Formats: sequence, structure tokens, C-alpha cells
Amino acid sequence: MPTPPVQRSWRAALAIYLRAPVITMLFLGFSAGLPFLLVFSTLSAWLRSDGVEVAAIGFFSWIGILYSIKFFWAPVVDRLALPLLTRSFGQRRGWMLLAQALIAAGLVGLASLSPTDNLAMVAALALVVAFGSATQDIAIDAFRIESAPDDIQAAMASTYIIGYRGGLLAAGAGALYVAAAYSWEVAYLSMAALVGIGVITVLLRPEPARLSLNTQLIHEPRVRAFLRASRGKPKLLRRSGAWLLGAVVCPFTDFFSRHRLKALWLLVFIAVFRISDLAMASMANPLYIDMGFSLATIANVTNIFGIVMSISGGILGGLLVARYGIGPILVLGAAAATLTNLLFAALALAGESLPFLVMAIIGDNLANGLASAVFIAFLSSLTSKAYTATQYALFSSLMTLPGKFLSGFGGMVVAAEGYATFFVIATALGLPAILLAIWVSRDHDLVPRPTPRAA
Repeated sequence: MPTPPVQRSWRAALAIYLRAPVITMLFLGFSAGLPFLLVFSTLSAWLRSDGVEVAAIGFFSWIGILYSIKFFWAPVVDRLALPLLTRSFGQRRGWMLLAQALIAAGLVGLASLSPTDNLAMVAALALVVAFGSATQDIAIDAFRIESAPDDIQAAMASTYIIGYRGGLLAAGAGALYVAAAYSWEVAYLSMAALVGIGVITVLLRPEPARLSLNTQLIHEPRVRAFLRASRGKPKLLRRSGAWLLGAVVCPFTDFFSRHRLKALWLLVFIAVFRISDLAMASMANPLYIDMGFSLATIANVTNIFGIVMSISGGILGGLLVARYGIGPILVLGAAAATLTNLLFAALALAGESLPFLVMAIIGDNLANGLASAVFIAFLSSLTSKAYTATQYALFSSLMTLPGKFLSGFGGMVVAAEGYATFFVIATALGLPAILLAIWVSRDHDLVPRPTPRAA
């Protein structure tokens, strides 16, 4: 019989937020969130204000594809040692510093250009910033997973969410304020300077303890078998083959060998956990506008209540996981993220009702903040410490792609059936996630238990 989880006291659960690894994620979250809007909405505002055609601006949205395919180069971040940087700072910190250098250099380069005269170069530098940002995300995720045990990963995820939101605010409203007061050049140079927050954090925090790359390769049975079979072959060929096998093949075979038949169901669960709220996201703003709300009202309610509730949900999720463990809160998060979509159906039926709008924004963001914190902790617990960057990049990409794909059909459903029906359908899409969350929560091999602490 499995040993039942031992609950922390509320005081011990709250004390988790004072640990150094948890606080660290506040600053690394800021560093991760900062570049995102600078190659999307903030950049679009700059381009349009300088007279760039709307059609050309639309193509800049393709830059976001880099964030969705980051798992392609995650094995390189996971395994490739950087000259000088890896030896001086370690695998994770070295890659973070390189990524931050790319982000800062790209932002400085953008600040020096006039979009109307150098649109192609602006696009190229935006790609550099996005690539550096996605690479930093890979390294930060691996750093977070390796820096602390599973039972405080939810708290680390919640502080990461807070920091990330802070980065979005700085790059969104902050950059626009600076541009209005001074210039776009000053705005982007200011954002480049803020990259220093992440750099200082990386320099101050230690590299997580992990086996050396060579040691990991030697201990991998498939790599040992390859080296035995390739005796007598050129040394470079053997080393390259062993590295490729360990970096690309083993992360996937490791996951399936650990979970066997459960692995397929886990991948399905990862794919559907966020499918409900991601599928409906594309129709939220059109709903507000068609209901008759002014842009000022939408901005004030979604920014103020949305951000506060998202942060509150993240903190609450980390606190509940610390006290009760991942299992029951995973079910709560799946149910909350799914069922709060019914609030938007109610808003569609109520029409232009500010109380209903506030209620929908509060409920949706609180639920999504909680669900994100607990799900990040769950994905972290599934990730092998030997392949953190590669496996987590795959999980996080799988988590978002199905919902983003389905969201593209949202307009067709709304045009045919109306907003209320659309949000009910979006809610129904999340029901499998709730059922699978219940299954996962009952499997003590899949969900880590909270570690007992003194009150």
C-alpha cells in the first residue's frame, strides 16, 4: 500500500516562498517575459507609428513560430558545451548568458534602425531577439527543474509567473510610456538595459548540481552499446554518434522506458490540459468588442484585474501544491481552467454588463494562474534530470500547440453558432483533461508527495 502524503502546515507552505531558488525565479521570470512583447505587440506599435504598412506588419507575427518549435534545438542547449562559458559558469548559466547577450544585442540593434528604411534588417534583428528569448526559456526551464526538488516546483512556477508578468508590463506599457516621452530608440535601449536583471541573477546564483555531459553519456546503456558496436571506427565518428544518440534519441526513449504504456496517456494529457482555455482565447477580445465595451474598459479590466488575478492564482497554486501535493490540485486546476469558460458564455448572453465582464476576467485569470503553476510543477516532475531541457521543451510545446491550432477555427464557430455556443464547446473540450487529471492524481508513481516540514 502506498504511503499517504504528509501535509505541510500553512506556515511551512508559506515559508517555501522565502527560499533562494523560489525567489530566484522571480527575476529569471522577468528576464523571460521581457523580450516577448518587444518582438510582437510593442514592435507592431512602433512599426505602425512609423508608417509601415499593416500588411507588412502582419508578417512579423511569424516570428512567434520560433517559440513553438524550440524543442528542435533544445537537445543542443541540453548537451552542447559552450567554449569558455560552460567551463566558467556551467551548462545552464552559460547558455542563459549567451541567450541574454543575443537578446540585448538584438534590442540595441533595433534601437539603431529606422523601420521604414530598414524593414528587412528590423525583421532579422527581431528574429535574433526571439531566438535568444526562446533559447533562454529552454535554459531557464532546465535550471529551474535542476535547482530544487519536485515539492517546491509549484512555488517556483508561481514566482516565475509573477516575474514573467512583470517583464510583459515593462516591455508593453513601460516601453510605450518611454517611447511617448522620449523616442522608440530610447525605449528599446532601456529594454536592452533591463536585460541586465537576468544577467545579474545568473551571475549571483550557483549552477545546479548535475552529472557532467561525458558521465551522462557513459551511463546511458544505448550509448555504451553504440560505442561497443563502433569499435575500430574513426574517433570523431564514434564521439559524434554517441553525442547525437544521447542528446536526441535518449530523451525520448528515457520517457517511454520510465512510463511504458502510461507514456502515451501522459502525452495525451499534456496535449489536452490547456486545450480549453487556449482554444477560446482568440475569441475573447472580439466578444468584448461585439458586446459593446469600449477599448478603454477592455484594457482597464483585462490589465488590472487580469494581471492581479493571474498572479494571485499562481501564488495560490504554489501554496496549495506545497500543502496538499500536486495530485488533488492538478484536478482542481483542470476543472477551474475548463469550467470558468462558462463565464464567457454567460457574458455573451448578458450583453454589455460590466459586472459580468469583471467576473469573467477574474475567474478566468485566477483559474489559469492556478492551473499554470500546478501544471508546470507536474511537467517538471515528469522530466528526467538527465534530459531536462529537451524533455521539458517537448512537453511545453505539446501543451500549447493543439489549443493554438483549434483557436484558429474559433471565428468560424462563432459565425455559425454564436459566442455562447462557442464557449460551451470550448468548455466541453476541457472535459477529457479533467478525467485524465483524476487518473493521474490517483497514480502515486506519477505525482510527487509533499515533503513533511516542521510547522
